[in-house]
Amino acid sequence: MTEEMLRMENFDKNRRAVLKGAVALSAAALLPDGTARAQNSAGAATPSIPEGEVPKRPMGKTGLQVSYMGIGGYHLGSVKEEGEAMDIVAKAIDHGVNFFDNAWEYHEGLSEERMGKALEGKRDRVVLMTKVCTHGRGKDVAMRMLEESLRRLKTDHLDVWQVHEVIYDNDPDLSFAPGGAAEALQQAKQQGKVRFVGFTGHKDPEIHLKMLSHGFPFDTVQMPLNAFDATFRSFEQHVLPEANKRGMAVFGMKSLGGSGESVVGGGITPEDGLRYAMSLPVATTISGMDSMQVLEQNLKVAIGFKPMTAAEMQAVRDRSKRDAGDGRYELFKTTKKYDGKIGRQQHQFPEIEQVPL
Repeated sequence: MTEEMLRMENFDKNRRAVLKGAVALSAAALLPDGTARAQNSAGAATPSIPEGEVPKRPMGKTGLQVSYMGIGGYHLGSVKEEGEAMDIVAKAIDHGVNFFDNAWEYHEGLSEERMGKALEGKRDRVVLMTKVCTHGRGKDVAMRMLEESLRRLKTDHLDVWQVHEVIYDNDPDLSFAPGGAAEALQQAKQQGKVRFVGFTGHKDPEIHLKMLSHGFPFDTVQMPLNAFDATFRSFEQHVLPEANKRGMAVFGMKSLGGSGESVVGGGITPEDGLRYAMSLPVATTISGMDSMQVLEQNLKVAIGFKPMTAAEMQAVRDRSKRDAGDGRYELFKTTKKYDGKIGRQQHQFPEIEQVPL
């Protein structure tokens, strides 16, 4: 058996060991059913959080300032105890985190509901974003989703509303068809229910560029940005420069390439991944945190953040390059297994158990 075959045979076993071991992943989760994280071993000391707050950057041309690191909403719905989810939000805000991400479909609304409760009395301290999940279709349905999101989040307006999961080749066409999602974005903005609008996706930079080619005045865009992306279907190389040229606010996600397997065989550490993503010309890097421990470890990186030099970033890319080319650490690009359930249903794809790799 070759060395490569042996390495891949042991991959799952090693992955499980790491996920139970001494690292806490900066989770830029694959998608709701593809998340994973690592915890410190039992009894390990909690890292001390530096004095100060997470620094802030301009959010594109919006005039808003957002923290280098944002909180991903999906994971709040996966925290077992609601009280801990509330505490995660409160502690993040106390340490200067002011960007909060969510989506209408996360945990069938539970993530938005928990975030709404956690932000009561704190709404004016944060930049709040959620996403519409019609997957391009149905302005009227999108507007009803917006009302549900506002109710769950206990607010009368959103700072950012994005079209969720623009990931299939025809999604841009559907978004801009008569009665599509683009009309909902315009209407919501005109009504004052949202301040800024954008879209998100994780599959292929060409699909992002197709959305941008319509000339719609998007304020924001969300995309996977990590060391592996730099050399495989790269959003960093193809979409990030275009978004920067347009003055859009870029929200990075999936800083470890997904669910964290990259810390096993990909040659980078969780700190490498988060620092690399935060060193790019983005407004914020969104990280999902489903425990206080993961929050504290990410705060340690974000508060003490020092941008990587060009040489340091290249060194990280070089260490990850061996495995980046086949997409093994970015399966959200190469398979449908990490695509959201509603999007798959809209496109009439089979249930996840029937989706081949």
